[in-house]
Amino acid sequence: MTGDSDRYENSSSRVLSNEELIGRYGRPRGYRLVFSNGVFDLLHSGHVTSLEAARGCGDRLVVAVNSDQSTNRLKGPGRPVQTAEDRARILAALRCVDAVTIFEDDTPAALIERLLPDVLVKGADYRIEEIAGARAVLEAGGEVRLIDLEQGRSTSDLIGRVRGAALREPGTNE
Repeated sequence: MTGDSDRYENSSSRVLSNEELIGRYGRPRGYRLVFSNGVFDLLHSGHVTSLEAARGCGDRLVVAVNSDQSTNRLKGPGRPVQTAEDRARILAALRCVDAVTIFEDDTPAALIERLLPDVLVKGADYRIEEIAGARAVLEAGGEVRLIDLEQGRSTSDLIGRVRGAALREPGTNE
């Protein structure tokens, strides 16, 4: 078979270490690089919509995912639900995502300062001055964009609904 299958790239090959990410997507570059980050514990349509909008801000989209330890510190006991490696692999399978990396710190500020993307994207529930790495991107001549979130779409809500359903239907496999 030829055609599109010749261009198929396994999603695991798009999960990069921080050093590989910087080596592949660092400056200089001849395209507009977009960076976004988050926990992405249970991927849902709100995430997909936000990532597609982020990709629309440039030519390549890289996504940084909080490590398991970082997620636990930020979200508390019982989180993450999925390992960082699984979350990264799922994100890398999305057509709009060019590469994914996992970071250990509570914020990706150090990674952003080394990569210096052209555009840094976060959800509109943040203010620009609260966004890790925003100052470095702006000082390097880049921009910070806030993406509107889909109402009623959050991982915490999804986890709550799943837990509530499990409590209502003990012993079922659904």
